[in-house]
Amino acid sequence: MQTWLVTGGAGFIGGNFVLDAVASGIRVVNLDALTYAGNLDTLASLDGNPGHMFVQGDIGDRALVGRLLAEFRPRAIVNFAAESHVDRSIDGPGAFVQTNVVGTFNLLEAAREYFRGLDSDERGAFRFLHVSTDEVYGSLGDEGRFTEDTPYAPSSPYSASKAASDHLVRAYHHTYGLPVLTTNCSNNYGPYQFPEKLIPLIIQKALAGDSLPVYGDGRNVRDWLFVGDHCAAIRRVLEGGRVGETYNIGGDAERQNIEVVKAVCALLDQRRPRADGKPRDSQISFVSDRPGHDRRYAIDASKIRSELGWSPSVDFEQGLATTIDWYLDNPDWVRRVLDGSYRLERFGQEA
Repeated sequence: MQTWLVTGGAGFIGGNFVLDAVASGIRVVNLDALTYAGNLDTLASLDGNPGHMFVQGDIGDRALVGRLLAEFRPRAIVNFAAESHVDRSIDGPGAFVQTNVVGTFNLLEAAREYFRGLDSDERGAFRFLHVSTDEVYGSLGDEGRFTEDTPYAPSSPYSASKAASDHLVRAYHHTYGLPVLTTNCSNNYGPYQFPEKLIPLIIQKALAGDSLPVYGDGRNVRDWLFVGDHCAAIRRVLEGGRVGETYNIGGDAERQNIEVVKAVCALLDQRRPRADGKPRDSQISFVSDRPGHDRRYAIDASKIRSELGWSPSVDFEQGLATTIDWYLDNPDWVRRVLDGSYRLERFGQEA
């Protein structure tokens, strides 16, 4: 049985990835610090499964990571661990630098030491895959898409910290020969997403009858990627990606934020009509934009398509319906998340 060390595997994307990997016969050592966005409820179906070992800890704890590597001898490290919410990075950038930059550095150092002790066959099979974001590229105009060669131009403390971690990962390949892979993805959505992100936030506020906040004029554009498609893409990169290369992963689903919010409202109106019969888009309220809000992101995923044969299998309408149905069917998961410190409040208002 192949073993992978997955960091941040109790978060949204990491949790979905772990569930998929274990179901596919991979033994996963799951390291997560269980900060506000980490949730063991996401992994409840793996309780007692010998293919999943959960360890609470920080990627910045080099001694802990070193012990896990020595004990379990994984064939791959898949790094999801990150502070990831832009608005929170505006209010408190220090945590983003600590986790995304310093934490990644310490993880790389532990991986370098581990890799150095492998025999030649093990070295040939080992991979360090770093999961990043399209936000490192900055903002697009009305035309064009991000490619793997697009210059970095991060606009927020979050994207700047992820850009720094990307550069560190690549430097460890070029300097030390560590066999790394980097993926930069567009906006993910789907089951188990922490409800400060747009789609689950709108679902919960709409169901509660609250105002639905939309930044600025609502015309900021994002490329939406269903989380299951993203996990499948990462698996393909691990299996066949060229060492040292970057692969952009996108959903071919550009939508304005206001379009996404209205689509959520329409699907909820079909499934859970308001008692007064009014459409939920009547709850929309435009609020002041956040500082440094990038206007448009769009991913050119032709490289992963041509080299590795991956393309998204879930279109946005199908994925959004699946996502809404999951949240409606799992109110206990949502309730337990909201019993914590997060109460659907707004972050990132500082100028």
